[in-house]
Amino acid sequence: MIRRVTAPALFPPPAYSHASVVEAGTKLAFLAGSVPLDADGELVGAGDPVRQAEQVLANLEEQLRAVGSDFAHVLSTDVYVVTTEPAVLAAVWKVVEASGLSTGPHSSTLLGVSCLGYPGQLVEITATAAVPEQPEEVRTP
Repeated sequence: MIRRVTAPALFPPPAYSHASVVEAGTKLAFLAGSVPLDADGELVGAGDPVRQAEQVLANLEEQLRAVGSDFAHVLSTDVYVVTTEPAVLAAVWKVVEASGLSTGPHSSTLLGVSCLGYPGQLVEITATAAVPEQPEEVRTP
């Protein structure tokens, strides 16, 4: 069970919560940074942070699927963007909001950074997600 909390004494956050609380016994997935590389390891969207954000989110969705989770179960993200411009941060955040990732809404931090790990990389997202229990298969004799 995920409970998303917005502290009433704090400024209401736009499209995210201040905290996500998971009851004990829930399986959690801590995902490595999702990057804008395609299946062949090639950079997608050179010079375009919006296109890179789209690829990063597509890759994050695949990471979540691989562990039995999805965007609705993401608890927390850190969104890294190579920029010093608030407008670029806002453009990337619009892609995040449109993705369904903020459905929860989850708690998130959006950061402008000086560089990331791959040449030409402009966006990376790390995430923590709950992994819902899968219904047991019904076996027939």
